[in-house]
Amino acid sequence: MNNSGTLCPAVKAADMIGDRWVLLLMREMFMGATRYKDFQKALPRISPSVLSNRLKQMEMNGMIIKKTGAGDNTSEYRLTRCGRELAPLIDQMSKWGLRWARRRIADEDMDAGSFMWDFHRTVKTAELPDGETVISVNLTDVAEHSKWWIVCNADTVDLCTDNPGKEIDLYMSGPLPAFAEVWMGDVGPQEAISDECLTVTGSSHLTGTANAWFPQSRYAKVRPKRILDEDGAEVS
Repeated sequence: MNNSGTLCPAVKAADMIGDRWVLLLMREMFMGATRYKDFQKALPRISPSVLSNRLKQMEMNGMIIKKTGAGDNTSEYRLTRCGRELAPLIDQMSKWGLRWARRRIADEDMDAGSFMWDFHRTVKTAELPDGETVISVNLTDVAEHSKWWIVCNADTVDLCTDNPGKEIDLYMSGPLPAFAEVWMGDVGPQEAISDECLTVTGSSHLTGTANAWFPQSRYAKVRPKRILDEDGAEVS
């Protein structure tokens, strides 16, 4: 008799979700991604074969459907009701992870491409001046893809790996972990600038209002919990 099966719905749900790539792909879809190239930009570490495999797996499990985009032959992926119902679960999982697994996130877990994708789409554009604002970002500790440009115009924010040839309003420079600390809410933008963790030059208006417009994770206010051992000492 085979006892390996289970009727536990939590296990069945875990089987459908599969792995971290499915969770990340679902997160991107909740953020508006619909096309293969969108997923590649947001998740530069995922290989084409794994990406295709996971999208097929998600389609087979009824989480998404594949449709031909209007006006061209490009395929788009759209959430089903099944997929949409995962949104609050992934949201709670993200908060839970930040509370209890934050100390496990190390510098080596950071990827410049993935970070900059999240970074650029969380610029608080309503706090920027009218018209176009161009920000140059230099990641001083990254060997490849160290220079990025963020072009903001109203609600549209574009991320460029090549110089767009536009007038730069603000230059920001520093190591990737320093940018990540500010983005995740561990350090305030002005504090990081004052402590010279980040170097920011250019428009005096933008440097003076950094606390208002600086990109920040939607979970920046979720603070990690202290984990204590049996003697009451904090576990490192």
